[in-house]
Amino acid sequence: MSGPQWRNVYRLSEEQLQRLEEAENHMEMLDINNAESILMELLEGDSDCVPVLNNLGHMHGRYLSEWGKAIEYYERVLQIEPDNAWARDERRRYQRLLSYD
Repeated sequence: MSGPQWRNVYRLSEEQLQRLEEAENHMEMLDINNAESILMELLEGDSDCVPVLNNLGHMHGRYLSEWGKAIEYYERVLQIEPDNAWARDERRRYQRLLSYD
């Protein structure tokens, strides 16, 4: 494996990167159960892993329409990394969607 095409600012191990990519591939194939299993395993190993938390937020928001759960994951990211623009924008989007109910 040649490694990520982006800078590994979170210093994820090669195994973490591979598992994260595997989870993302499962999400794209709509194999959400396997994606979630992989992400939860990764989270057990590092409960503050921002890329995993972001992916869980993305999965719950986009693929499962569980906007409240997505917001919870993005809020965890923002507790760890208050300046994370992705998490802030996604949280805002799902908060807006919840307000339409």
